[in-house]
Amino acid sequence: MSSLRLRADRRQLLAPLTAAWHLEPLGQQPAQRGGRQRSGESRHQALTRVVGHIIRLQARPGDPFPSERELAEELQVSRGTLRQATDALVAEGVLERVPGLGTFVPRRKGTPRVGLTSFSEDMQSRGMSPGSRVLRFESTTATGWLAREMGLEVGAPVVYLQRLLLADNAPMAVDENYLPADRLPGLASERAPRSLYRLLETRYGITLEYGEDQIEAIAASLVQSRLLHIKEGDPLLQVVRHAFADEALINYSAVFYRADRYRLSVPLTRSGTPTRPFR
Repeated sequence: MSSLRLRADRRQLLAPLTAAWHLEPLGQQPAQRGGRQRSGESRHQALTRVVGHIIRLQARPGDPFPSERELAEELQVSRGTLRQATDALVAEGVLERVPGLGTFVPRRKGTPRVGLTSFSEDMQSRGMSPGSRVLRFESTTATGWLAREMGLEVGAPVVYLQRLLLADNAPMAVDENYLPADRLPGLASERAPRSLYRLLETRYGITLEYGEDQIEAIAASLVQSRLLHIKEGDPLLQVVRHAFADEALINYSAVFYRADRYRLSVPLTRSGTPTRPFR
């Protein structure tokens, strides 16, 4: 992005930020050391709240934040007060600083909740738009290692589904799914599913109830790197899943996520202590 374009983009948030701040009681008063509202909210706390609200409401991931000098002049606040507010928003993850470039609205990373959810459900819960492109959908047989993983006889029929998974129209992951053909008659004749879990529920009345994920960091292969628009050898997060319904394995899968776009968060508790919401 050229410096001229970047400067223009940085000005996009100036007008809404200025308008919102000047509606605030503290935004209508000259700056005073230690100034507070009746609620006890300090000037930089009020500014943090207002700026954070406008960013969440109007900014897009990757948008540049106005320069400190220009924004301080527009809002008629000291650069020290503005810096305090910006520091607080960076700490909250609402903004991020990129050395040598400035401050930006961070690009979102998917953070899966602990639970048996589909990719579509996971992305939607993170406020991202899911999509997929089918790469392969075919009948095959279980080789030795696959038969062992799925609890099948060697040579048992399985259906293989490989997709490129998208979030906000950008590559997020490549997934590979193996399903027991005997439990899902006619699956290979179906149109390749965009949402596998939805197809299992609507076509076969199967709801996956529980499973186990095994997570490992690996290096991207040449094929994976081309599909995901990264370099060969870049880090991937590999998630191997065994998903069950009625004590039977229905879906054995491996998903290869771009490590720069995907984050895994796991709530933890010590034995004997109550489970609390993870924030």
